[in-house]
Amino acid sequence: MPYAVRLLSLALSLLALGATPVSAADGWSVAPSGGGRPTLYAEGGPGAVLTDAVSVTNRGSRAVTVRLTGGGIPVGFAGREVRVPARTRADIPVTLTVPPDAAPGDRPGAITVRDGDGRTATVPLLLRIGGPRLSALTVEHVAVRDGRIVYELVNRGTTTLVPRLAVRADGLLGPVLDRAPRTLDVELPPGRRLRLTEPWPGRPALDAVEVRLTVTAAGGARDSASARARFVPWPAASAGAAGAAAAGALVVVRRRRRRRPGEVAR
Repeated sequence: MPYAVRLLSLALSLLALGATPVSAADGWSVAPSGGGRPTLYAEGGPGAVLTDAVSVTNRGSRAVTVRLTGGGIPVGFAGREVRVPARTRADIPVTLTVPPDAAPGDRPGAITVRDGDGRTATVPLLLRIGGPRLSALTVEHVAVRDGRIVYELVNRGTTTLVPRLAVRADGLLGPVLDRAPRTLDVELPPGRRLRLTEPWPGRPALDAVEVRLTVTAAGGARDSASARARFVPWPAASAGAAGAAAAGALVVVRRRRRRRPGEVAR
């Protein structure tokens, strides 16, 4: 007999009632095994396999069959569907698996228990993942396009970051943009890349600028990156192009007029 099945067989027993449920449905309730705990709590490093148990107590006069599911955290059960006799408590082993690439920190979840009539009850989970906490990020692919500054933020650490952004742009005659650091309305989980934009409605009409973004976050994360951009008014650019074309045509005409009689064009 598999070990998990033997555990379930041993745990399913007729026990005295009296456990305090975390949440309850009519006739039955569910709570962390052992009593006195409002939440299932586990702690371990990446790749760890942790065990605990939940108790389903049937206070009614008829047997009830319940189905268990987990959310937010990888959860395994000795049996996903359990029949609990009348006036009986079943202790059901639970296995929590920490993903091998999980970042340190707290991860919430829940175990949901549902009966055949659709009634549900839940037990909150809290998984604390150990390991070094590293706060690091990079700013990449900065560019100025269509009146906006576009860029990407990448979380290179192991903690979720809420970044702060400062923007500065220097033109030929001095600063043309200087925005103080402000907190962005984003969360950056470990390994996540976000493409963001920064509006620039008052950009220069004619200038050559260097735009620099500086991003910081809690824990000492900091990085900066820059990009160059040129601003030329369209009418001036069009006039310049027309002038260059006219000058080129004049040179061609003059060259043609200077050909000697009988000279072969090259």
